[in-house]
Amino acid sequence: MRKQSIKTSSLAVAMAVFSSVAAMGQQSASKSIDWTKEFTDRVELHGYAQGGYSYDDAGGKTTSTYNLKRTLFWAKARITDRFSFMFMHDFSSVVQEYYLDYRFSKDKAFSMRLGQFKHSYSLENPLSPTMLELIDVYSQAVLFLAGEGPDPLNGVNYGRDLGMMVYGDLFDNHIHYELALMNGQGINRKDGNSDKDVIARLEYKPIDGLRLVATAQKGRGHAVGTAAWNPGVQVGDDYRRDRYSIGAEWKSDACNVRAEWLGGKDGDVGSMGGYVTASVPVAKDLDIVASADYYDRNTDMDYYQTNLTGGIQYWFYKKCRLQLQYTRCMSHFTDDYNWLQAQVQVAF
Repeated sequence: MRKQSIKTSSLAVAMAVFSSVAAMGQQSASKSIDWTKEFTDRVELHGYAQGGYSYDDAGGKTTSTYNLKRTLFWAKARITDRFSFMFMHDFSSVVQEYYLDYRFSKDKAFSMRLGQFKHSYSLENPLSPTMLELIDVYSQAVLFLAGEGPDPLNGVNYGRDLGMMVYGDLFDNHIHYELALMNGQGINRKDGNSDKDVIARLEYKPIDGLRLVATAQKGRGHAVGTAAWNPGVQVGDDYRRDRYSIGAEWKSDACNVRAEWLGGKDGDVGSMGGYVTASVPVAKDLDIVASADYYDRNTDMDYYQTNLTGGIQYWFYKKCRLQLQYTRCMSHFTDDYNWLQAQVQVAF
């Protein structure tokens, strides 16, 4: 299955490159092209790596290890002023994204995306790990409900899925909307059932720096694993998979604060959680980071955990930083434990 998916991804990349070359080749019939300038004007190359050290004493056992969490590289090609292609690969994991964007309107009011990409559910999921404050990146609720990985029913999908989406900005960019029809099965694999998931997102920006976000997902999952907190769903079962979230983000020179409340239904099991994360600059390129994070995987069983995190981050060059964080994990279903993490991020 994975080999077939990789071949499909490679074919998509080849087709996009061929389309770009063909479009530029048509222009050569009328005038000479400066290929160096054409490439630099039309193709963007980016990448980042995140790695570090982690210590914890969860379950009464001490774990101490160095790690390399992400090594991503992506290319975005602007084929025309309205048509673009994106490809992203994580060299420590799998192909992450490949999609086409087409803008139908003269302004940013109406565009369409087709392929594999980060879906719209939750405030945090679409955000890049390079800008998020926590070394573990997302809150517990986002990790589970958005399909980042910890939910064994859905598998590891890094918050991404296959499908199509329409999106745009309205009313002088005060309103942003997204409406997607997705497989619901995650990345690099076919849908396990005939049902498709609908994901909607609405953002309102009343003033500079403030963003209010509401998202929802209505769908039907196909279980690829089992979960202790949801014994009613077995491997191969099709089950109800619905989500909602409401959140806000404030960005200013004095502080950045993000808060969100999320909930979902997997089969007959309900879950909910929320977080508040903040960073405050205390010196040039140095921030204090704090976060409070709660998530209950099964509201009938009180299967919940609360994480309290504090730390610092130092931006030593543009998007490059050093991070050090301590988290106290207080769990209802296991013993409390300590978690210490350090990470270096290099990005361009």
